[in-house]
Amino acid sequence: MTQDLAKVATGSYHPDMKKVGIKVLKNKLSEYLRMVAAGEVILVTDRDQVVAELRAPTPATQEVLLDAKLAELVRRGLITPARGRGRPLTPLPPDSPRMTDEEFQAMLDEMREDRWPPT
Repeated sequence: MTQDLAKVATGSYHPDMKKVGIKVLKNKLSEYLRMVAAGEVILVTDRDQVVAELRAPTPATQEVLLDAKLAELVRRGLITPARGRGRPLTPLPPDSPRMTDEEFQAMLDEMREDRWPPT
């Protein structure tokens, strides 16, 4: 049993995964994205250290990205899609009537009346 433990891989990545340095990735991005779309996992390295993985989105990620509102927040980096096999995501509520900018500003002004003008 202890002999089997000695044969464990020293790294956490599968040796058959493709590795690419940042400079080469930048110059051949389209090529590597085609590989990822075909199911490959690409390890991105910086000075021989793995710094990122490129992989196709999981089905859970694809479901989240189908929602345009969430997709925009993900694109802007404000949220990160959930990972793993947790509870299914609940759909966003339908759009409800919203205040106009003018209505919102009037509400804020009314709330701040007791603080204006500053003393």
